[in-house]
Amino acid sequence: MSIEKTSAPADQAVVENPEAAAGSDVAVDPRLLVRERGFAGYISEFKRKIRAGDLGSLPVVVGLIIIWAIFASLNSNFLTAGNLSDISVAMVGTGMIAVGIVFVLLLGEIDLSVGSVSGVAGAAFAVLNVTHGMPEWLALILAILTGTVAGAIHGFVFARIGVPAFAVTLAGLLFWNGFMLQILGSNGTINLDSSGLVAKLSGYYFSDVAAAYGLAVFAVAVFFLTTFFDNRRREAAGVPSRPLSEIIVRTVLLAVVAIAAAAVFNQYKGLPLAVVLFLAVLVITDFVLRRTAYGRKIFALGGSIEASRRAGINVAAVRISVYAISGTFAAIGGLFIASKIASANQGAGAGDLLMNAIAAAVIGGTSLFGGRGRTWNALLGVLVIVSIQYGLALQGIASPVQYMITGGVLLATVVIDAVTRKTQKSAGRA
Repeated sequence: MSIEKTSAPADQAVVENPEAAAGSDVAVDPRLLVRERGFAGYISEFKRKIRAGDLGSLPVVVGLIIIWAIFASLNSNFLTAGNLSDISVAMVGTGMIAVGIVFVLLLGEIDLSVGSVSGVAGAAFAVLNVTHGMPEWLALILAILTGTVAGAIHGFVFARIGVPAFAVTLAGLLFWNGFMLQILGSNGTINLDSSGLVAKLSGYYFSDVAAAYGLAVFAVAVFFLTTFFDNRRREAAGVPSRPLSEIIVRTVLLAVVAIAAAAVFNQYKGLPLAVVLFLAVLVITDFVLRRTAYGRKIFALGGSIEASRRAGINVAAVRISVYAISGTFAAIGGLFIASKIASANQGAGAGDLLMNAIAAAVIGGTSLFGGRGRTWNALLGVLVIVSIQYGLALQGIASPVQYMITGGVLLATVVIDAVTRKTQKSAGRA
């Protein structure tokens, strides 16, 4: 959270400290006031954030709870361990693609090619491994690099030549779809080895109960330690930080969610490898965005391209790299989707995959206007979408209705995003 000056608007609570307000050079962070007032301070801070449009992930979390409650009341099988485990595995392919979309949206741009690129990656792996007998590990690497190269090409045309990203990636959508059909050949479908490396991406489970619980405990411990020592560094630097009581509360909440998830997995087949890999990707990409200079450059470009250019940021290089990242995660997502169906076919990357990936990023909380979002938004968003799909499938509701409901959820999210942005501008926080 940024440090706010006493010249900030009154709704940011700075005026509650008249001594600080007396000098324009004195910095006041609202968290200082929260800590001084205890629980009442947190309530006041929550109200202030609501007025300023700083909702964070609250709407999607509340929405997910409501969705699960509705489907659980309609069908008792929805919250069973088997169904929840299937949802967690099914969401990984689209979720991986959505992670790349988050990077692009942070720039305030769009990538319409990710569906086709994901299909190309699955087809490339199948052709190299099954048709030409290439070792799985090498075919896997080359398939992912196919997505990297495709994304880099889109980024180069956009950043260096100046063609709008919408037009470039729309052309990519058509080109890569045709390329996929070409390399698959007249047969159109290539079956993968059901016991091979790619098949295990979505089919392997750690059956030992210690695996799920161990991962949960490890994640909670890492969260507490990193947050605690980060606060210690902030205190040593004289920068306001969260009180220890708040860190403990956050850690306890995470522990409840993590252990509950582990218990659910252990009631079925165990901890899915796909979920472990997805969580690892989210942790790494979140670190890159929030803790590295490269990540700060991405946020800076999403805020203001001209200001970033004047600050010495190589705008073209960052744009190209972001689209390369988007293509890479599209390819990874495509391999997970191919793993789920154990084949590469002409329908890969088609249908609602593109829209679901973009919707997952936006529904999760990433702004379409750029400059705001986290890769964890992909997890929340894709969880909402897949939960809706599975819930409606249990009710026997046809696909057209599923599309309409998903579209309605996406529209509501975009409306909230637009209203939030206007509210933040009026509060001086945009």
